[in-house]
Amino acid sequence: MKNSLAEKLVEEKQSKFHGGLYHKIQVNLTYNSNRIEGSRLSEEQTRYIFETHTIGFKDEEAVPVDDIIETTNHFVAFDYLLDTLHKPLSSEIIKEFHRILKSGTSDALRSWFAVGGWKKRPNEVGGVETTRPENVENEIEQLNEWYLNRESISFETVVEYHYRFEKIHPFQDGNGRVGRLILFRECLKNDIVPFIIDDTHKQFYYRGLKEFERVQDYLMDTCRSAQDTFSQWINYFYPEK
Repeated sequence: MKNSLAEKLVEEKQSKFHGGLYHKIQVNLTYNSNRIEGSRLSEEQTRYIFETHTIGFKDEEAVPVDDIIETTNHFVAFDYLLDTLHKPLSSEIIKEFHRILKSGTSDALRSWFAVGGWKKRPNEVGGVETTRPENVENEIEQLNEWYLNRESISFETVVEYHYRFEKIHPFQDGNGRVGRLILFRECLKNDIVPFIIDDTHKQFYYRGLKEFERVQDYLMDTCRSAQDTFSQWINYFYPEK
């Protein structure tokens, strides 16, 4: 793994270092990615769970159990992201992200909800039809083939992959969170400054996905703005990089 940023994050993870960039990413990525999907946990509650492995919120509004489970699962999913950076992106890795994220949730109790597997029922996103269940496996394989056969993987390539992945919408639920984990992973793996879509910018993010085929710069610019913020974090925690 010839990526010093990735190596530093792996080192912080393995040494259980608190207060560094790995710590910040775990809280920030988990909070914002879940919040975009409707989680009611605050950033402080997310940080509390990560740092103490307990719940114990005093004098605060009750939150759904699934929000808490999916938060702790997301921490595990990010560690899996770091642990698999030496491997090329694959359907197996994508499905494992989903299995980790949705394990133990109420969705996992539904017979028709395929945790760690492609969706079994048709679904829409924002009122737009997505790939039918019987076509998902083939379309994901084609998408991965398109991606992995590129001569070089750039920021624009990774963002376009994200758009195409979300358009397929291969899972019954959890597509956005899995997609953003892939987005972060592939930036990190390919020595591209990664980024986290902030919940406060989700309308720009949604617009970028919806309008991508017409105006790619909507999504590209939203991601570049998030990238600028992440660059500031890198410069703070690793001023020599």
